[in-house]
Amino acid sequence: MKNTQTHKQSSKETVATGRQRSYGEIVEYLDARWSEEYKDNSLNTIKQLDKTYDHVSQKVDTILITGTNGKSLTAHFTAKLLQAENLSVGTLYAPHILTYNERISLNNESITNKLFTDLGNDVINTAELLNLNPHATDILTMMALLYFKNNTVDVVLLETHEDAQDPVFICKPKIVAVTRITGPSVKKDQNTQNKETEELISIALQTVQKDSYVISADQSKLNLQTMQAVATQRGGTWAMPIRKLAALAYPYEQLYGRCAALAERAASIYINTFANKKATLVTESLLTKTKGQRGRPTLDEKKRQLENPKETVDQFWKKTCSTLPARFQILDKEKPTILLDTASNLDAFENILLGIRLLHYQRSLKGLAIILGCANETLDMTEFVKLFRYFFKKTSGNVIVCPVSKLPGHRGTKSWDVEKVTNALKEMKIKATAAKNLDEAFDIAKQLVDERHGFMVIAGSPSIVTEYWRSKGIKKL
Repeated sequence: MKNTQTHKQSSKETVATGRQRSYGEIVEYLDARWSEEYKDNSLNTIKQLDKTYDHVSQKVDTILITGTNGKSLTAHFTAKLLQAENLSVGTLYAPHILTYNERISLNNESITNKLFTDLGNDVINTAELLNLNPHATDILTMMALLYFKNNTVDVVLLETHEDAQDPVFICKPKIVAVTRITGPSVKKDQNTQNKETEELISIALQTVQKDSYVISADQSKLNLQTMQAVATQRGGTWAMPIRKLAALAYPYEQLYGRCAALAERAASIYINTFANKKATLVTESLLTKTKGQRGRPTLDEKKRQLENPKETVDQFWKKTCSTLPARFQILDKEKPTILLDTASNLDAFENILLGIRLLHYQRSLKGLAIILGCANETLDMTEFVKLFRYFFKKTSGNVIVCPVSKLPGHRGTKSWDVEKVTNALKEMKIKATAAKNLDEAFDIAKQLVDERHGFMVIAGSPSIVTEYWRSKGIKKL
């Protein structure tokens, strides 16, 4: 086990030599390689890179976190729990908001520019030596695995999208954690929807093998039955699905409590099933199960517990930051208060609106403005408008719709038709305004809400959140 307080970033291993690019040139290289033309349906590119680097994907323990929504937050919570157990934890996030460095995190600290540049040069030059034509995710995945191996981490958390070609699928995870599967945004007949959802589940669980654990926070009985069948067929161990919410501070328990509970289960399984086989954990462990103790504790044990009280998991959650900074965050120091969220599908939008209601219960909001910038063309606009119509029946407020630029590494196609969306909202008697850009939308919103007690929401895509931070002059999170 590593002491996370003194752990330092180590240098990389060099496999290939060649052109030495600057940090900016590495970023330009990655920016240019998000096109579908670089997608590798057979995962051949990442497999060849992995072979060249002596199968680094098999040299580290991995936990795969997949599903439709809540993956980054679940990974963030899992990393915090495992660090509390004195483990060194690497995390590969997706997407990033301002810099690629955010994707590669060691003990909740992003990789430095220098190490990012060194690893980037090495992997890119290796790919060129092998005459490969890699996608940006191939390069980033291999950089992350090398970085984590070089730092001898105990466990790696890998966030993956519902994409069968995601290069992280070369890993053989100890645990596969599924947040939830919501299927396509566009409504279709039930049989078609069921088939597409089954396909998404099959993709999510494609790396399950003998001794892998599969856990899920999904609440659909049909989805859970499908997951259990796939996990069993592949020889994995199916664990009981998440039924509770972790005891996060209000109002986050209702918003993110299921993600936290999934993280708790993933961390607990890893600690008690895999980590304990390699080393003895610290006595202050939150998650280690005491072996050999049954029934009520003895008088001596009760006395010891009173003299040396052990922190409970509930206490851990109460003091833990309940959001993922920069991506899912309430900026309560701003005037007015701002909620940032990268939500881009119906399920995520529904969660945002729930969050606004809970915050309104907590303190009365004097004015509400929701700025939406979305690049998800597959969103079912009819269902989207119904969702907002229902919300505004009980809550007063305004929606400002603005275009958003598609950024490298962010999912989505092209920006919404702002006028079309605005008119669709107005037809449902929702107060909606079209804006030319985020700056104009922000100015409109500030005029609609009270500076001290108003509330402003910026959501719809990772790109709109990126634009917000850039408008504030922030270059690195």
